[in-house]
Amino acid sequence: MNRLSKIEIITDMSKLTGLKNALSRVGVRGITVMQVLGCGVEKGTLEYAVDENEVMELLPKQQINIIVETERIEEILELVKQELYTGHIGDGKIFVYGIDQMIRVRTGEEGLDAL
Repeated sequence: MNRLSKIEIITDMSKLTGLKNALSRVGVRGITVMQVLGCGVEKGTLEYAVDENEVMELLPKQQINIIVETERIEEILELVKQELYTGHIGDGKIFVYGIDQMIRVRTGEEGLDAL
């Protein structure tokens, strides 16, 4: 089993501050954030729209990546779900990947030491 895992979160642009603060409180030490465009199964239909879009509409989102110790995955996922949940379209998606190797370029540290 991998000792490191990547959590990729795609969510609404307004969620970053609260999520960043919550992750900081539980000791997550690094985060990468990218502005992206995308849509889910609703094809970019907004919550208040009367009809579902026929053609996909790409909406501004943010992709947040964090690397954590695999044994902390469940704890971090619960925190992320609680922080993002509104029950409305656009709450987001979370993906979890195993990390085979990680190297801190500056020091040459590898694996958990590079975290």
